[in-house]
This record gives sequence, structure tokens and C-alpha cells, in this order.
Amino acid sequence: MSAIEEYKEVSKRYEFMSAQVNDVEKSKKEIERLITDLTKQMKESFIESFEEINKNFTYTFKELFGGGTASLALDDPENVLTCGIDIIVHPPGKIVVHLDALSGGEKALVAIALYFAIMKVRPAPFCVMDEIEAALDDVNVYRFAGYLRRLTDNTQFILITHRRGTMEEADVLYGVTMQEEGVSKLLELRSSEVAEKLGIDSK
Repeated sequence: MSAIEEYKEVSKRYEFMSAQVNDVEKSKKEIERLITDLTKQMKESFIESFEEINKNFTYTFKELFGGGTASLALDDPENVLTCGIDIIVHPPGKIVVHLDALSGGEKALVAIALYFAIMKVRPAPFCVMDEIEAALDDVNVYRFAGYLRRLTDNTQFILITHRRGTMEEADVLYGVTMQEEGVSKLLELRSSEVAEKLGIDSK
């Protein structure tokens, strides 16, 4: 006779567990659908941003190098979220098969061009650069500084530098000096004030 009671208990537990399993399977399907939708959106967003950055990279490279061509290419266009990205550059007057064939200054300038291309698509309100132009020669330092000046409408830059060309484009210079042993002193120099005192047009 106890089998009837046991059946009722097992039957209730089975119904409960079946409902739980159905809920889990339903949630799984919803999550899988959500993942599919998000992946699709991520691919579309990535491709859109990639194409825009690629276009900006080409223009920025030409301006910083004074010519040549440059582009970005996906290793596997079918799997844009997991594949690598190739940087293809041809500086003016050079035949380059691989980035390793570039000099240290040229590699730095390529990286700077790519960084500026990204910033044009997603401008940051504030940016700190630590001797980013250290490997550049004087001509390219002036090109870099001039190009950086054009980006100051949307972004405020703080640069740590020892290069004269970069300093000449700065609005304000801050220096740290140690006139006394162990005592650091901060110096501030505003280019507009200097230009006014010297009677020079700062623009």
C-alpha cells in the first residue's frame, strides 16, 4: 500500500524537476540567442570601426611620412573577432616586405600614425604620452608635433618629452629642477606669455 504514497511523492518530485529542466533549457536557448545577437553586433561594430581606422591610418601615415602608402588587413575576414591584424606600410622611396625592415624611428612613426588614426575614430578627452617621439629624428618630431596640435580641439594632451620640436608646439611647459640638493622645484612657462613679451605671434 505504501507504493501509492511513494508514487505520489516521486511523481511530484519528477514534475518539479521536469519544470526546472524546462526552465534551464529555455534559459539556455535565450542565452544562446543573446550571444548570437551580441556577436553579430560586435562584428558589425568592429568592421565599421576597422574600416574607419584603416581609412584614417592611410591619410595619417601619408601626412606623417610625407607620402607612401599604408593599410590594415585582417588575417581571416571570416572570423573578424578572433583573427590577427596585419599592418602593411610602404614609406616613400622604400620597398618594405615586413615591418622589421623599418628603422626604429620609422616603426615609432608607424605606431604613432596608427594611434592617431584610432584617436580620430574614438577621441579621448585626456591623453598622456611618455616620450612617444623619442626615436624620431628632428624633421619627424616637427611633423609629429604639428599633427598633434591639430588634435587638440577634442583632446587635452600631456606630453613628457625632451624634444625641442614638441616643446615648441606646447601651450604650457612644466619643468622640474633641483637648485638645492634634494629639493625639487616646479617651473611653469606659458608660450602665449613668452610670445607676448617677445612680440611674437604665437599662432
